[in-house]
Amino acid sequence: MKRSIIFSLTTALFACTAFASTPQLAGPKAPDEQQQAPHSIIIMIGDGMGPAVVSGYRYYKDNPDTLEVEETVFDRLLTGTARTHPAPVSGYVTDSAASATALATGVKTYNGAISVDENKQPVTTIMEMARERGMATGVAVTSQINHATPAAFLAHNESRRNYDELAASYVESPADVMLGGGQKYFSQDMLATLMQKGFSHIERYQDLEGVQHMPVIGLFGEVGLPAALDDDTPNRLALLTEHALRLLSAHPKGFVLMVEGSQIDWAGHDNDIAGVMHETEDFANAIEVVEQYVRANPNATMVVTADHATGGLTLAKDGEYVWKPKMIADIKQGSRTLAEATYKNDNWQALVADALALQPTEDELASLQKARDAVDKKIMAKAIRAIVDDRTNTGWTTGGHTAVDVPVLAFGRGSELFNGHQDNIEIATQLMSLLPPKADSPMPEASGVVVNDAPAAAIKENND
Repeated sequence: MKRSIIFSLTTALFACTAFASTPQLAGPKAPDEQQQAPHSIIIMIGDGMGPAVVSGYRYYKDNPDTLEVEETVFDRLLTGTARTHPAPVSGYVTDSAASATALATGVKTYNGAISVDENKQPVTTIMEMARERGMATGVAVTSQINHATPAAFLAHNESRRNYDELAASYVESPADVMLGGGQKYFSQDMLATLMQKGFSHIERYQDLEGVQHMPVIGLFGEVGLPAALDDDTPNRLALLTEHALRLLSAHPKGFVLMVEGSQIDWAGHDNDIAGVMHETEDFANAIEVVEQYVRANPNATMVVTADHATGGLTLAKDGEYVWKPKMIADIKQGSRTLAEATYKNDNWQALVADALALQPTEDELASLQKARDAVDKKIMAKAIRAIVDDRTNTGWTTGGHTAVDVPVLAFGRGSELFNGHQDNIEIATQLMSLLPPKADSPMPEASGVVVNDAPAAAIKENND
């Protein structure tokens, strides 16, 4: 019910705010209309969202009362797949920083790099190109806003680990809308400087409604946002995305927005299937918010992909031809939060049973007791996840990333550019090709930034 309400309201909002000059969806387009640049570009990244996650989400959402397995938004908008490998110096398996740099700049680089090349020289991002053209820019994420993926779109640094430096750079060269976590990285002095520049600063979801104009920085968590399973607002990324679109769409020269389902990756690193599915659902809801926006504004383009896969998820294990995801929907609490709670409650067995919506067996209770005796929250959380894995028959191959190709979804103007198999740098260069021409008086280029503002084909050739 929550989901349908969100999307009904979103559809009405975006239908009302569509520009009067926007062409209609129905009917053939005139040649000059076909060549018109998108009024807005929305890039969506499911961090760690490999193909098994997308398949698993389909089965997780399947209605058992019907014969068919219903398609999801990932099936409906699928256009192709993408390679994710970083620069050769880092081998075949990418991290989020190198992959986000590829998606933001069209340049392959080493793992850990934030929009710098292999020589640690800054390379121009699509956000910088957009600002040169007078467009607005924004990010909406469930990680801290200075985490690897948003940072690659907004900053330049030789290491993703330099969180304080990245946050400081946002004060000097911020986007117009920054929504996510990261309170610990932004001092009162930094926030005061942003507010002097006209920024609104909020730290509660409910305050989004009161923000009527850009620029805005919304920091809704000390580091990342609460996990989807633990947040009082489980559709929090969909909410942030809706408000980011509301604010950015008021800009007359269009915008570029990057939306990240950051914590699909975090749950994947934990081998937490319940966390992965709930984070993916939040990301799917955000995709549908954007889809409705693009339907109401056919001069817009949306592209959805992943930076890499995480965890080596398998939808069955141990030779059994079965995967049973239905219990995942009934889980009420994240494994880390539940593990911590078991140390604060003498009746912890009942607490676990209620949170997982199951009655543990004697063997499961014994494994939980052994983990609890270790007085280590990580060990307890792992024991909780093991029960869910065994009940669902879920398998994992790693606690890190893998090198598999990832899905690509696209919708709106120019979406045909993303059909078929491609490299992640091609996604970036095709998006750059959809930007409008530079304004007559562009903003000055940032000092020291290597500008790669060349035709898409030329950029690809230089990085083969």
